[in-house]
Amino acid sequence: MGERKKFEVVDGIRYQKPTVVLLAETGIGVSEVAARTCYDSFCNSENEVVQSLENELPTEEVLRELNAIDDSKLLDDLAWTYFHHSILEHTNLSYLIRGTSRGVLQEHARHRIQAISVRSTRYTMSGIVNAYVASLEDLDPREFFFQKVNDFDMLVTADEEYNRIEIATMFEKFEFQRKRLEDFYFKAVSKSSLPLLDEFRGNSEALFEALQNGKKKRNVGDAFKHIVTDNWKVDMVVTFNLRSLKNYLSLRDSGAAYFQIRWLAQEMKRVTPRKYLKLIVKEG
Repeated sequence: MGERKKFEVVDGIRYQKPTVVLLAETGIGVSEVAARTCYDSFCNSENEVVQSLENELPTEEVLRELNAIDDSKLLDDLAWTYFHHSILEHTNLSYLIRGTSRGVLQEHARHRIQAISVRSTRYTMSGIVNAYVASLEDLDPREFFFQKVNDFDMLVTADEEYNRIEIATMFEKFEFQRKRLEDFYFKAVSKSSLPLLDEFRGNSEALFEALQNGKKKRNVGDAFKHIVTDNWKVDMVVTFNLRSLKNYLSLRDSGAAYFQIRWLAQEMKRVTPRKYLKLIVKEG
């Protein structure tokens, strides 16, 4: 069962909040080994598995134990007493993020040290294009388009009245472009799906289903991604080293941050195990 969706009203508009899952973590053991290497102080560790590395290379079993370490006094001292944060760069966490916005993606890009992979509009917006193409066979094209796109749940705004405005704007952008392009349909659907336009003429629902079940046009977003707004949902995977995560959470889990990225930072913090947080977030 999926996680229950969370909503919040900001400045009179209802928004859907993002969800986050921690996909992978490297543990803090590697960071302690890095620090002990700097000081040649393996024998001083409170963790026996770290002590064992003073004169021996680790076995697979030792590596498993190392990556399971929950606490390190040395790392705590380096993080909060000596501020030797470069050691934290040896620890990495990867998060799966769903349902944040392209507006947040712009904010994320300002954090230089991260690995980020984002759902591509170029490859994944065929459903929106299919909804518009099929709507042209309906007696009320705008309403048909709204119902289909609204069902996609692809906006972070969750206010139907507001989303009608957003989706109507998408429709008008399509209308503008269709009237300018003689080869509009060749850009909108795959070559193998072009015959469907004649086969289901006058039947918008059947055409939409046929297009959705047909071959997707590759890179369809190249011609149409201009319709995308900042409220368009994106999914992404991000990987931070612990030092960069410290910077990210200190800036984004703050009342001064843009509220949508603050929601995301709070969810990332919520799913981050305490053994990492106590090295990067000052406990009250």
